[in-house]
Amino acid sequence: MSLTPEPDEDHLDAIAPPQPVLHVEQALLGALLLEPHRLGDVTGIAADSFSTAVHTALYAAISTLPPPDPAEHAANTNWLDQVLATGREQARGLTATYLHTLIQICPWPQHAPAYARMIEAECARRRLQRAAEHLVQIVHDVSLPHPVQTVLAEAETLGALVDDIASRFPPRAGGLPRTAAPPPVTPDRREAVEEEQWLLATATAHPTDIDTVPWLLPDDFTLPLHAGLWQCLTALARRREAVDPVTVLWEAQQHGLLGAGSDPGDVLCLLAEPTGSLEYRGERTLQRSLLATADQAGRRIEAYAADPANTPFQLVVGARRSLADIAAVRTRWQHATKPAPTQPQRPAPPARAGPPTTTAALTTRAGRATR
Repeated sequence: MSLTPEPDEDHLDAIAPPQPVLHVEQALLGALLLEPHRLGDVTGIAADSFSTAVHTALYAAISTLPPPDPAEHAANTNWLDQVLATGREQARGLTATYLHTLIQICPWPQHAPAYARMIEAECARRRLQRAAEHLVQIVHDVSLPHPVQTVLAEAETLGALVDDIASRFPPRAGGLPRTAAPPPVTPDRREAVEEEQWLLATATAHPTDIDTVPWLLPDDFTLPLHAGLWQCLTALARRREAVDPVTVLWEAQQHGLLGAGSDPGDVLCLLAEPTGSLEYRGERTLQRSLLATADQAGRRIEAYAADPANTPFQLVVGARRSLADIAAVRTRWQHATKPAPTQPQRPAPPARAGPPTTTAALTTRAGRATR
């Protein structure tokens, strides 16, 4: 009695059909197996551009073995046997039957350059998706000693990849990707909320220090109420008006921040407990904003790249817009963390001329005094 379960309809329905790129790869490999001389017309791809290990090994074998004589290739299978033996060194599941299947299903061998272009586009999409996933992983890596620097370096790497894709695929019709952006992830915000409250209270107690953090914007705050209160504080400081918890509360009312259910007493308590340095709290808030921006940008690019309906040009446009959001916060971060310029040391003033003190001068003065 067999112990192998019989497949049922539900199980078969759960198996996803192969992606179109698999058929494209089969068509290209079939064309090269049937007419090996067409390898010279194929550009833009390498063995690692293929989506399966078998196809990678097979293309590597085809591209490394010397092409056969066309007449001899039509008369025997010697070259195909060599391709099979070489490909099996990397993919043991490769069979002669599969090679003949590829040859039979290739529609037009002369379309090999078009097939290669499709494979190049799909490979670019996979590369972009992996790079975006890695950026998101870096953002959430709590073991990094310098998270901002690491995230910005990873964003630069992602930007270089986008530039490479842009150089391979010229602009064409269709701008932004049609894929909907994923919703932002809501992490544990307790620490951020607490630090923002301290920042707002410190700014209220020391309004003259607000000018030291011009790089901090309302969008950097976690809660809308905190963003609105910061906007009120900066407005009062800019107008050189009195700043204290009561005046900020009144300004908040003018900005419509105290909606139904809001307790003005809670706002007063929030603004009445200053602690720490405003510049330090501001940098902490800006750092969280930068990491959150990088996380959202990475997730957007990942969603764009996961949608096979997007063309390479659409991926480039969407990715560059997302990376521009990181660049905007990066500029403010560099301004916030730029070391203060050192004051040049003034040269010592020249010594003033005084009376001569040499022995000869003293002798002369003494001789005059005895006359």
